[in-house]
Order: sequence, then structure tokens, then C-alpha cells
Amino acid sequence: MANLPDWFKRHLHTARNFLEILFRDITEGGLDLRATSLVYTTLLSLAPLLAVSFSVLQAFGAHNQMRPLLLEILDPLGDAQAVEITDRIIGFVNNLDVGVLGFTGFALLFYTVLSLLQKIEDCFNQIWRVGQSRGFRRRFSEYLSVLLVGPVLVFSALGLMASLSSHEIVKAIISLEPFGTLYYLLVRLLPNLLMIAAFTFLYLFIPNTRVRLKAALAGGIAAGLGWRLVGWLFGLFVAGSAQYQAIYSSFAILIVFMIWLYVNWLILLVGVDISFYVQHPAHPRLERRGFRLGYASSRRVGLTVMYLLAERFQRGAPPWTLDALATTLGLPCRCVEEVLEALRRRGLVIAVDPDNTAYLPARELGSVTLLDILDALDAESGPADAPHDPALKPPVVEEVMRRLQAARSGAVDGMSLRDWLGTADGDRRTPATEERP
Repeated sequence: MANLPDWFKRHLHTARNFLEILFRDITEGGLDLRATSLVYTTLLSLAPLLAVSFSVLQAFGAHNQMRPLLLEILDPLGDAQAVEITDRIIGFVNNLDVGVLGFTGFALLFYTVLSLLQKIEDCFNQIWRVGQSRGFRRRFSEYLSVLLVGPVLVFSALGLMASLSSHEIVKAIISLEPFGTLYYLLVRLLPNLLMIAAFTFLYLFIPNTRVRLKAALAGGIAAGLGWRLVGWLFGLFVAGSAQYQAIYSSFAILIVFMIWLYVNWLILLVGVDISFYVQHPAHPRLERRGFRLGYASSRRVGLTVMYLLAERFQRGAPPWTLDALATTLGLPCRCVEEVLEALRRRGLVIAVDPDNTAYLPARELGSVTLLDILDALDAESGPADAPHDPALKPPVVEEVMRRLQAARSGAVDGMSLRDWLGTADGDRRTPATEERP
């Protein structure tokens, strides 16, 4: 190690810290519990989800392509088990007569599918530290668009590639080198590329916040390659083991299928975790130190946030985003979001974009006092009054508390945000206010 270049040591140290954070999130951060909950939700929603997709594909004559896709996904379970599970799923979907269900049954079918997607979004939002999910109208329209258009686009692309490969002109090009070798490599890499593209799309679309393409792609590559590697290991050591047959008998196939579902969901959520940390590179360092805002620091951050929002609003500049505030203050998004949420609940700030990530003062600057801001932050610390026990309220302590409250009120008595901005001249202005998100 002593002979290694400094840049390599730095990258190695960063990678080690990153892996430690991921392992901690899996074991202590709830990723394993979320993956487990999604397994049971999937068991309830798998057939309705495939039924909706099957109905859409059937309308376009592409329903026969669902079986090869399921076989590819279930391949790590072993050939025999993958075929058996696929046949049962396809048989169940084929036996599902939407016409017999009626309006109520059809509505319940869609509700089950939308509930699965809502559960997935909640897990993604928790990992991204997003406190607010999509509204019902937006959720319904966007989820429905993915359910109806997504399968058609995917299978149409696969069918188009298959038809192009059989075209005479394409065959003539493939017969020439190096195009033949490139085509062979593309065919071999295509399943991995499609898997990476699918993960990347999910990481871009599902979280109720703005995810950069770089972060989503990083998570998609990690999840796609991880899915291939873990699938190979799963098929080698788990699905092929005779112990499951000996212990669980006829239930072995169900047990192995549930384990595989859990592994898939865990890989998906780890990819979400990676995309979050790629977009917020300072977050792992602060989280590794167990960073938390205390009482005094939360008040300081809250006043700073309100000052930055008000100053930019007064200049007519674009609003601050959550990411920009967290980067400027050098804090995890979670900490800044907690402060913003405390201010929002008191009607002091408002989210102004569809993703709820850009903020402006919610009231006229002259009507917001610094005491309002401090009261909003104090309200998040817990109940203002202690339990009604005389031992906890001796007169001498109450007198000191009254003096402290009076001193605080006197220090900022009647000072509004507009007054505060007016007292800050150019020399004392926070440099961060000149940055743009």
C-alpha cells in the first residue's frame, strides 16, 4: 500500500467508505426491511400487474413475447423451476377474464397494481429523504401512462431489432468485418444494456424529486451488473441446491421464488441508494459521522435558509432548490429538508415546483418576523410545556426561563425579514447568496 500513488489511495479510501455506508444502509438503514415488505406486496400484485400488461400487449399483438421475458428474469431459479413458475403465471393471466370482473373488479385490479407502484415510490422517497409523495391525480396519470405505454414501447423495440436483424441489407453489413464482430458483441451485451436502461428509467422516474441522469445511470449500471452477478451466484448455489427439495418438498419452488424476489428488490433499492449518494457526494461523509442538527444548529440553519430564500426572492432571482441549499450549507439533504418542513408547516415557506424541491417565502417579507422563524423551529423540538409536575417547574427556574424568553424577544423585537435584509450591507452579505442552484 505504501508504494501506491496518492490518487489511487484516495479513491480506494473513498470506495471503502462508500461500501461501508451501503452495508450500513442495508443492515441498519432499513433497506432489507423494505425489500422484505415489497416481496409480499409483489406476491399480491404480480398477477394483476401482468394481467394489465398482458391486456395491453394483446391489443397490439405482442402478448406472445411476455413468456420469453419471464423466462429470462426467472432463469437464475433453474430451467425447470423457471418454466414451471412461468407456466403458472401465464396460465393464471390467461384464465383471467376481464369481461367477467365487471367495473368493480376491474377497478380493484388497477388499484392493486397502483398500490404496488405507490409502495415502490414510498421506498424510493424514503431513500431519497423526500417527505412528500406525488398527489393522487399526478400519481394516477403517470403510473397509468407507464403501465399502458411502457410494455408496448419495450416489446416494440425488441420486435423492431429482431426484424432489422433479418433484413437483407443488415445481413449484408453483418457479413463484413468488423461489423460482424460488433453485431455479435451487441447481441451478447443487449440483455445487460436493456437491464441497465430499465433500472436507470426507474431511478429517474419513480422518486418524487429531480434526479440527475448521471446519478440514475450510476445506480442503473450498479444494479444491472449486480443483478447479473447475483443471478449467476443464486443459480449456482441456491436454486441448484437439493437441500431445499429435501426440507420444503413441494413448497421448495415457492420458497426459492420468494428468496429470488427478495434479492431482486434488495438490488433495486441498493441501486437507489447509490444514485442518491452519487447526486449528494457530501452526504456519505456526514452520515458516516452520524451528523445530526442540534437545537442551536437547527436555529442557525433555519435562519440562514430563510435569509437565503428571502434575499433571492427580493432580487427576483430563481428560487433555491433543496439540492443547492444542502450543497451551499454543506449539510445532508435530510437535515435541510427537516428545517424546510418545519418552516413550511408554519406557513413561512412554500414549494413552487412539481417536484417540491424549489422553495420561496410563503408570505410577504415584511409580515414575517425573526421571532416567527424561531418559534417555528422551536416547535419542532417537542412540546413547549413540560409535564405538569411541580418538581419540574420550581419558581427560580421559571423566572430564568421568562428572562431568557424576554431577552430573545427583545433582541429581535419587531424585526421582519425585510428589515433584516436591509441591515445586511454588501460587505456583510453571505457569499452563498450570490450562487445559483
